[in-house]
Amino acid sequence: MSGALLVAGTTSDAGKSVVTAGICRWLKRQGVKVAPFKAQNMSLNSFVTLDGAEIGRAQAMQAAAAGALPEAAMNPVLLKPGGDGRSQVVVLGKPVAEVGALDYRDRKPALLRIALDCLADLRSRHDVVICEGAGSPAEINLRDRDIANMGLAVAADLPVVVVGDIDRGGVFASMFGTLALLSAEDQAHIAGWLVNKFRGDARLLQPGLDMLLQVTHRPALGVLPMLSGLWLDAEDSLDLAGVMARGTSGPPAGSDVLRVSVVRVPRLSNFTDIDALAQEPGVLVRWATRPEELADADLVVLPGTRATVADLAWLRDQGLDRAVAEHAARGLPVLGVCGGYQMLARTIDDPVESKRGEVDGLGLLPVRIAFAQEKTLARPVGEGYGEVVHGYEIHHGVATVEGGEPWLDGCHAGSVWGTTWHGALENDGFRRAFLREVAAVTGRDFVPAPDTCFAAAREERLDRLGDLIAEHADTDALWRLIEGGAPQGLPFVPPGAPS
Repeated sequence: MSGALLVAGTTSDAGKSVVTAGICRWLKRQGVKVAPFKAQNMSLNSFVTLDGAEIGRAQAMQAAAAGALPEAAMNPVLLKPGGDGRSQVVVLGKPVAEVGALDYRDRKPALLRIALDCLADLRSRHDVVICEGAGSPAEINLRDRDIANMGLAVAADLPVVVVGDIDRGGVFASMFGTLALLSAEDQAHIAGWLVNKFRGDARLLQPGLDMLLQVTHRPALGVLPMLSGLWLDAEDSLDLAGVMARGTSGPPAGSDVLRVSVVRVPRLSNFTDIDALAQEPGVLVRWATRPEELADADLVVLPGTRATVADLAWLRDQGLDRAVAEHAARGLPVLGVCGGYQMLARTIDDPVESKRGEVDGLGLLPVRIAFAQEKTLARPVGEGYGEVVHGYEIHHGVATVEGGEPWLDGCHAGSVWGTTWHGALENDGFRRAFLREVAAVTGRDFVPAPDTCFAAAREERLDRLGDLIAEHADTDALWRLIEGGAPQGLPFVPPGAPS
């Protein structure tokens, strides 16, 4: 068996990533050797594989759902938007260029060949590959150079299931409109619909589903209910409301709650670093874009960014630089991760991302940053607070530490900590030790829960996605598509057909 399926969506954030992960987990439970695939991903949330390749964080999450090791072939093309209308192009895990949108179009034919080779390679080594589209398959202005949606489906002869977000409203119109805008060749690959994020009694939808079948000749393959509290690896900033509107995951073990304010810089990247804090009982995590939103925080976090110097300028424009400095001056904890760590330095010399040369940092850590042309991609292992710590690095900035105390690969001075390591807080023992130190510095009666396991919590969320597919999708129909491809002879639906 060497089956495959493409999960597309009527819009960005329709639920393609979680549906792909759910199908992967459902198949894994059936004893199927399955892998995820996304030909082209635009995301600032990325991950480093064991062999040092950078891929989208969502594909790493989907690989975990599939029980497979993440690899570059699962996301052969990754676009990382910068601060000047340009994006870094990462191909097979390594950065190859900085391009604008029009420049990138010229590269697409060659990138499609690379994507098809990677998909063929994955199919040769797995029973099934579940592919995820990007944006919408009906972006007709981009169709002639598409490599992630119908361009991939036609070239690789894939059946396509389209996911629509009913919580936004207009799901039936968006499904019909998606199909009607496609060419006859593309429509032949559209096999059915998945209604996602439904609240209420699914029987109320039946008249709409019946009419959808009548006008598109494609059936609904399931109505998936809204799931809350998943906290899965978000792909882009559209997901931030769900990522951070969490409150705490349970009551504190002590009498106090720890309040964490995360500065939401414009080009935020790898905000998955905050997940481990947000799932800790008694820790309240919030976004902050104004100085007053740091006022009652016990811990301020400066997260990663794709554009350190540009986002540091934004920080100063908002007055957040002074608020962070005042927080530290009061002896209250500040944590910088990757780009946030670079912002805390004395100086930043950047001839690479911003090409601004040397600029002043916030000066809260005895560190100087110099940007290298070569990106660091690594999976370091170290020790902190007597605990083993695994992390991953994705950065151009190289830090020279001139004082303070060592802290992972970075430093700790006063109440300020910094590191280039993403994922460090996912290590349970290290996270608990750090939170105990934050509580001691702030005088809070906060005690980390002794049995919180971030890896187990993530597995439980992936299992919920597997349950979502098993219980609410037409799995027999999915099997038929995976094994047999798109149904033959489906009618072409011209625009305006319902009238």
